[in-house]
Amino acid sequence: MTSVADKLAQKTERRTAKKQVRLRLVHIDFWSVVKLALLMAIAIGIAMVVAAVLLWMVVQQTGVIDSVDGLLNDVTGSSGVTVSTFVSFEGLLVFSAVCAGLQIIVTTALAAIAAFIYNLSVRVTGGLVFGFSNT
Repeated sequence: MTSVADKLAQKTERRTAKKQVRLRLVHIDFWSVVKLALLMAIAIGIAMVVAAVLLWMVVQQTGVIDSVDGLLNDVTGSSGVTVSTFVSFEGLLVFSAVCAGLQIIVTTALAAIAAFIYNLSVRVTGGLVFGFSNT
C-alpha cells in the first residue's frame, strides 16, 4: 500500500506540456493612445517644471550664482553685471512651464500620428506577432 503522499509525489514528477500562444496585434485604438500619451506627457511636463525649480534651488543654495556674478564682474571689469539681470526665478518658471506645455502638445500629437501610421501599416505587414509560453 502506498500513502497519499507517495501518490502526490508521483503526480508532481510528471512534466506539464508547454503551451504556446501566439497573439497578433492588428489594431491600436486611436483615442486610447491619445489619452494615454496625454497623461504620460502631463506627468513628464510636471516633472520638468519640478526639476527646473529644484535645480534653481540647488544652484542658488550652493552659491554658484554668486560665483558666476564674480566671474562676470572680473571679465567685464565692472561691478554692475549680475546673473539675476538675465535670469530670474520667475523667468525660469515661465520658461519651464512653456517648454512643458509644448512638450505635452508635441508628445500627444506624435503618439497619435504613430498610432495612425501603425494602423495603416498593419494592412500591409499583418501586424506584430507576440509569442507566449508557460514555462
